[in-house]
Amino acid sequence: MSKQGAEARAAKLRQQLEQANHRYYVLDAPSLSDAEYDRLFSELQQLEAAHPQLRTPDSPTQRVGAAPSKEFAAVRHLQPMQSLRKCDNAAELEDFDRRVRETLVRDNIDYVAEPKLDGLAVSLIYEHGSLVRGATRGDGSTGEDITANLRTIRQIPLRLHGKAVPLLEVRGEVYLPLQGFRRMVDEALGRGDKPPVNPRNAAAGSLRQLDPTVTARRPLAFYAYGIGAHEGWTRPPLHSQVLQHLHDCSFPVSELIEIVQGTPGCLAYFERIGKLRAKLPFDIDGVVFKLDDLAGREELGSVSREPRWACAYKFAAEEAQTRVENIEFQVGRTGTLTPVARLAVVFVGGANVSNATLHNMDEVARKDVRVGDTVLVRRAGDVIPEVVAVVLADDAERSAHAARPQLLPPSACPVCGGHVERIAGEVALRCTNGLSCRAQLHGALIHFVSRKAMDIEGLGEKLLAQLIEEALVRSPADIYAKEKVNAATLAGLERMGEKSAENVVAAIDRSRATQFARFLYALGIPDVGESTAAALAQHFRTLEALLDAAARDILHEKAQKKVAEARRVEEQQTGKKIKKNAAERLPPLPELQAVPDVGPNVAVSIANFLVEPRNRAVIEALVAPIESGGCGIHWPAPTAAAGDALAGKSFVITGTLADLSREQAAALIEAQGGRVVGSVSAKTDYLLAGTAAGSKLAKAEKLGVAVISLEQLRALIDNPLSLSPSG
Repeated sequence: MSKQGAEARAAKLRQQLEQANHRYYVLDAPSLSDAEYDRLFSELQQLEAAHPQLRTPDSPTQRVGAAPSKEFAAVRHLQPMQSLRKCDNAAELEDFDRRVRETLVRDNIDYVAEPKLDGLAVSLIYEHGSLVRGATRGDGSTGEDITANLRTIRQIPLRLHGKAVPLLEVRGEVYLPLQGFRRMVDEALGRGDKPPVNPRNAAAGSLRQLDPTVTARRPLAFYAYGIGAHEGWTRPPLHSQVLQHLHDCSFPVSELIEIVQGTPGCLAYFERIGKLRAKLPFDIDGVVFKLDDLAGREELGSVSREPRWACAYKFAAEEAQTRVENIEFQVGRTGTLTPVARLAVVFVGGANVSNATLHNMDEVARKDVRVGDTVLVRRAGDVIPEVVAVVLADDAERSAHAARPQLLPPSACPVCGGHVERIAGEVALRCTNGLSCRAQLHGALIHFVSRKAMDIEGLGEKLLAQLIEEALVRSPADIYAKEKVNAATLAGLERMGEKSAENVVAAIDRSRATQFARFLYALGIPDVGESTAAALAQHFRTLEALLDAAARDILHEKAQKKVAEARRVEEQQTGKKIKKNAAERLPPLPELQAVPDVGPNVAVSIANFLVEPRNRAVIEALVAPIESGGCGIHWPAPTAAAGDALAGKSFVITGTLADLSREQAAALIEAQGGRVVGSVSAKTDYLLAGTAAGSKLAKAEKLGVAVISLEQLRALIDNPLSLSPSG
């Protein structure tokens, strides 16, 4: 066969196979027999083997074409993948609808109603019609590159039908149908392995396989529910029309989606889906309502990573009765003691439950839970099971309950025997032994090495427990001490071979190069999550600046208290009211509270943690250079002295930039306090445009939005007055 003939035949085969895939996996209307499909597939494989130049990334033969990955790369989303606010009852749903109506000044609102699949949200990037990248949601700003694994899912087209545009980001949910989940459970039991807990966990584990061939064997499925970033595509005015476009591009879209009006329509849909729930071939945990009008969405905007134009109305948690066999106390990484009920195993909320939290001693007393009681247990989705109430059905049960001893708070830590105290103003009991308590040390280390912190792959809970038991690790800094944690010592531990030990040591070495925000999150500062760690890193820019600010704030707080006490004494002596001075009128911890999202309580947690001598010693050891005996953890130096040059300004990025990717440009803007949004509107301050800018450029020019180059952006950072939004 000639080169031209082979090329034409390969194109024809790809078209036939993709059409067959679409009809089989999306439309559920097969057009080819299995034998015919296999014959065509085999012919295409042979053609591509004979003519390697014909093997394209979007060929059906490339569904599992990547080699196993050593790790997943971080991917910054072109637009944030937001979470949804929750409505727990009809009153909250009605309140949501009222706020939308009042903000948009409308009597009635149309919503797109859809089942809330219990799966994992993903982002798919198509360039000129071909799938080039797929990522998990992650923290909403940054996810993991799982392109090779997503390519194995047959419902996800490798190439879009219809007109190809420069950029189209499709968002949807990867899930595991119940039939496939039951098959996975049977296979695991047949091998003598532990079966997956529920479909969502099984889907998550399948997507995070380092070897795509493993993912390909899992019966994963996909539904598209929206479009994010785009170029060269004219967005229709309604979300329902966006869904139709996705369907036309060959994506599966749920057939259960409806357009409903106002609260009555939402509630009626919720009731209908609730009745269908048990008959559906996949798990759902509620319903999502989204404003259909896309212009109205822009007007409503978002708050705290949640859009104001959508909400998730979840089904009531599933409940079941069982017996409390014992009550024990677990010790967390901050020393908090949590009472946990050990239960007779009961199936509830899609999983077997043998433990349930009792939260704290106040809750134990309020519910009066005792060992031997029959209790009602609740579980919803991934929520930790909890004891709802004691079940006392008759006088005999009430008498038996009253005869059982009440649970008393422990005076000593059940793990280390350290003193337990209840801090004023808190309900929690805490072990005061710090990292000298094995449980706290274990919890702190698990957090420190976790994926969103220092990301040390292979250093899991069981291995850390062994390192603690062998007295090799007594603080996070010990993980990096070669004389304590090395390939030889690791290989000598239970269930660790030489190769696994070498991989862990390599992962430890890789983790020395990190990001400032990750490092702060890894420290496990009480009340500091990922977003607060990122805010601290962006505000202070360097570790030294943060530590100095914490020390100054502590001194300021002490001085404030001293002055306040002196003023109080003077007021008592003179009988006159004395005005507070300027220093007293400042927040108690002014420098830390200047950080967005850091309130008084969080500021106290941060300051107390950072000035505590043992914590300071660990931090200094972690960042000290290896040559001086330290751990050598480091991160890129800040690129600019100030971090607020673009504060309050919104940017849209379009086109191909000269020497930065869009993700890098977005990071540069956000590091200077700016905000990157996905679409141009009258509220946009700047459009950062590269070459081959598309419809966003035309819209910006029409609205009078300032259009700037990468060079002008850098000038703007150096001198915020160099360019005004008016151009």
